[in-house]
Amino acid sequence: MLFDVFTEVQKKDCEQHGGYGQLLRETVEQARAAEDAGINGWWQVEHHCSADFSYSSTPELILSAIAGATEKIRIGSAGFLAPLEINHWMRTAERAAVLDHISNGRMEVGLARSSGMEWSTFGVPDGGTTSLTDLVEITNLLPRAWTEESITWKSDRWSVEGKNVQPKPVQKPHPPIWHTGSSPDSFRRAGEMGVGTLCTTLFTPVNLLADRVEIYKKAISACESPAGHFINNQVGVFTFVHVAESEKAAIESNAYRSAIWYVASVPRIYGISRDLFFQTVRGNIDPRSKFVWDQVDDAPLTEDELDDENPAVALIKQELGGHEITNEAVFEAVRDIDSVVIGDVDTCRKKIAKFKEAGFDRLLCMQQYGELSHQEILKSTARLGAEIVPYFAEQA
Repeated sequence: MLFDVFTEVQKKDCEQHGGYGQLLRETVEQARAAEDAGINGWWQVEHHCSADFSYSSTPELILSAIAGATEKIRIGSAGFLAPLEINHWMRTAERAAVLDHISNGRMEVGLARSSGMEWSTFGVPDGGTTSLTDLVEITNLLPRAWTEESITWKSDRWSVEGKNVQPKPVQKPHPPIWHTGSSPDSFRRAGEMGVGTLCTTLFTPVNLLADRVEIYKKAISACESPAGHFINNQVGVFTFVHVAESEKAAIESNAYRSAIWYVASVPRIYGISRDLFFQTVRGNIDPRSKFVWDQVDDAPLTEDELDDENPAVALIKQELGGHEITNEAVFEAVRDIDSVVIGDVDTCRKKIAKFKEAGFDRLLCMQQYGELSHQEILKSTARLGAEIVPYFAEQA
């Protein structure tokens, strides 16, 4: 299993803690630290109008800065948003190819359908239903744009005739392609198209994710006509990772409390109803099985609504309600969730082993989240490289 870093370019109350400029400089420094620690890759999301949660609205620009500041670590988009109203496929092909040149052949290209709030922001029609068509078409078009001298394509969504998209990427025949997603259908689709797949946890138990991996592996084993010129048979997952000196240090770092803040922000960012999301955290349903962006709940939670039999959901409700939550309370509620990799080295090793057993090829470690300080992130990255990566390499 390879270890990567996943980042939203995130800081809670960013403007009160140095602003975007400082956050960007810290992000580049964290990427250099990840390379020094022997981390395999660095992944960047694309989100828009998501203050504090994600300042990665132009991932290609941030990745170009990171590529220029590093030499070996691979760089990836997780992912470029597929809807035509957000990104034209030809521009995505061009930007990814340029990044492959800037990084000297280190680019990995992830693609995403996006979600409710971004569909609304950019006017994606029919509640985002066209985003699936766009995802499938761009997956088929990118390899052609990167390898053919003249490309012609006509569909209901877009058409092009006899164009030579430039530049061509450094990697031959082209960079690896990935889909982001979490539903069974998204795993199956990625496998059928012969591309890698990236998913998230959001406190989802690892055994539930293992079922998705099995769906993907079955689909990709039957793939005979991949969208690209080769099959990218890899499954990656991103989750909270903070490797501390001790359990006490992990609690004091704000890593646990920051995880609750992140998860509580998801309904607003992805445009899903709170009730649907609470069911997701409880492990009852898939986190993206149904988008209901027009039913997002903005009303404050009442006192009667704050209680929940699931301790993590109860804390998320308190966060949404603006209540003060202690690090110790979050620790007690979250410590036993096996997909949340926070704690001392031994705790993190045991939890990561479950991802390996579930069949994941890459663990994308989200270390920059919530109110974690830059220094805490750098220390966690160093321990990840010194205590975690070699440990699992020896078991390979």
